[in-house]
Amino acid sequence: MDVEQRQHLAATPGSDDRAALHHLPMRVQRLVADLRGLCDARLQPALLQGLDALDDNLYQQAERSRSHLDQQRCFDSRAMVRCHRAAFLRLVSEHVHASFERLGQSSEASDRLAVTPSLSLLDRHEHELSAALEQLASRGEAHTGPVLAELSYRMAVLVGAPPLEGDAMPASPHNLAMAVREAMPALDLPPEHQLMLVQVLERKLAPVLPALYEATNAHLLADGILPHLRAFAGARPANAPPAPPSMKAPAPASEPTQAAPAASHEPIAVLETLRDLLARQRAGEVHTASGPAATPGELEAALGALQRHLAQVTDRASRELRSAQRLREELLAHLNAGRPAGATRTGLSPEQDDTVELVARLFEQLGQQLHQGPGATALLGDLQVPILRVAMTDRSFFERAEHPARHLLGTLAEASHDWGDGKDIDPDLAAQLSRLVARAQREEPSAGLYTSLLADIRHHLSQLSRKAQVTERRQVEAMQGRERLHQARRRAAEVLAARFAESTPRGLLRALLDRAWSDVLALALLRHGEQSDAFAERLRITDQLLGRLPVEDSLGLRMTVEDHLQQIGMQAEEAEQVAQRLIGSDAGAAKPTEPAAAPAAAAAADMPALAAYAAAAEPPSATDLALRLKQRQRLGEQRGQESQPTIAPAPEPPLGPQEARIHNRLRQLPFGSWFEFIDPETGAASRRKLAWFSPLSGNSLFVNRRGQRVVEMNLRELAAAIASGRVRELVAPRDGLFDRALRALTGSLQRPTARA
Repeated sequence: MDVEQRQHLAATPGSDDRAALHHLPMRVQRLVADLRGLCDARLQPALLQGLDALDDNLYQQAERSRSHLDQQRCFDSRAMVRCHRAAFLRLVSEHVHASFERLGQSSEASDRLAVTPSLSLLDRHEHELSAALEQLASRGEAHTGPVLAELSYRMAVLVGAPPLEGDAMPASPHNLAMAVREAMPALDLPPEHQLMLVQVLERKLAPVLPALYEATNAHLLADGILPHLRAFAGARPANAPPAPPSMKAPAPASEPTQAAPAASHEPIAVLETLRDLLARQRAGEVHTASGPAATPGELEAALGALQRHLAQVTDRASRELRSAQRLREELLAHLNAGRPAGATRTGLSPEQDDTVELVARLFEQLGQQLHQGPGATALLGDLQVPILRVAMTDRSFFERAEHPARHLLGTLAEASHDWGDGKDIDPDLAAQLSRLVARAQREEPSAGLYTSLLADIRHHLSQLSRKAQVTERRQVEAMQGRERLHQARRRAAEVLAARFAESTPRGLLRALLDRAWSDVLALALLRHGEQSDAFAERLRITDQLLGRLPVEDSLGLRMTVEDHLQQIGMQAEEAEQVAQRLIGSDAGAAKPTEPAAAPAAAAAADMPALAAYAAAAEPPSATDLALRLKQRQRLGEQRGQESQPTIAPAPEPPLGPQEARIHNRLRQLPFGSWFEFIDPETGAASRRKLAWFSPLSGNSLFVNRRGQRVVEMNLRELAAAIASGRVRELVAPRDGLFDRALRALTGSLQRPTARA
């Protein structure tokens, strides 16, 4: 017996350190080890589901976010959760194990373990987190009060102590909240995501704790610990809600529990409601029985055969969404395959027939919600029979929002809808989803399979989102750079126009100022600002070139002009020629070259090649330089792009009342809002994301789901397009596509008109 007990304790996590329980009898040590293992078995999956739910919530929040920073924070938190989830689970488990090891210690010893915090101002996020943890503990204790009280007495008997309360109970909601609080730093989440974690853990632990306490009580009761103890719920206020089944007083062990049947029907409330609505809609229709109903085994075998058959057929017709009638016919054909001609044919029970009808209509609603091409519909068609198998065997498919198959179907539909471009699903994503759907067709349906497929889809979508985010950020940064350059050029043109009003330059000087020196001024504005010394120095040079200021050092001025022209991309030789033609001739810098002209001309009489070289070495004329300046590539322009003169914009016509209201709203929209553009010729709708707009000019950038630039337009143009109906703003739905399809299914069943 001792050997068995030691092996049992050694197999339990955290059972090596038993110094605090060595004074207790071996039977008590065994029971404590059993309870510790029972807690691990029930709590660890719930905590893991909570982390998975947090990952889902962060992904959905990133999808809905309109800020690059918020999206990045969500992705970073998802990475931290995936990387450190094992450490989080281990720390929670260690805290619970330590609580088991402290069983039987005096209250003074327990008090010494707690650290009294010093008085300080409480951060707002810290206050919200503390309130959420307190809510987790209080709600858990409220929902499990009688069962938890019964357990506190039984565990107190084990260690010879008064009834255990609060953190003295290892698996109590209060102690679990403390464990989550201590383990949370391992995830290194920002405050708002810590709050999300507590909220999802509360939802995941709510159905687990009553079952855990009941199982723990049953284990102690089976070992003879307080067999006649009964807990009774106290008097409830008249306006209080009815107690959940877990709060009712436990019945004697020899009597069947009355709450169990009600609880067993609770998960299928939605399915029964849908069946009732379907029956009402079918009222008056005549249905003839087609023979004895198929057994669950026969139905599963027929569905499996149908699924394998469809997985081998690759024609387009086999991948279409099937109507309820077609599903029935194919299913009945496989049910009765191989039977003699005169044999009684097997049919479907009313419940089986209703499930086929509901699944077919659900997929029909999903197909109507997609608004994509045949590729997305084909993916849904490939999943129709596997999902039907799940719905036939697991009645909670219609009820549980976290059902793996239901979650997979919703995620696949969302991916097909969101990553399409109005015509069909993204090709790369379609290939990945097709591989995953093919796996769902080949393998037998199970929770593990759909959980694995769901994780693969989310991983691929996460990679696509990151790539799109990087691409979009590059497009936004590029447009912001172009916008800043445009504003700088506009300001430089205004500065030059003010000086031209006093003295109008001509010829080469005008071409230089318009086509090159304006870029020098714009570059100084971009790099240093209008109030900088660098911009003031370039304005002083401008005034010297225009003759508004005297030139004290012509050579220094020429070198400075050459340097500034080279900074905007002009070749050194061309910059030298322009500066020398403008400044050097006036200062006499070119005079030393005049005496050499005669010898060169004399030598040309005998040497034609030398004459051609001398002619080519002559500096170009002012006309040639002016022509080159007009043809040169401006700062920030692409090669081959025709440059437009930077002039002051003409006054814009006033907007109409409706357009003005729309324009004011557009200027207040956050980046990341989605719009739908309607093709006037075909009527096709394409979704575009408002990635950025300039508050100064109103120029806006629209990208597609992959972050690629699609269109640039002014907010005034956008307001006019919205007013005319060519563009409409999309409002983010509050729920997912699957939930909308299920709601549409319910609405269609509530209509009195029967389905044809």
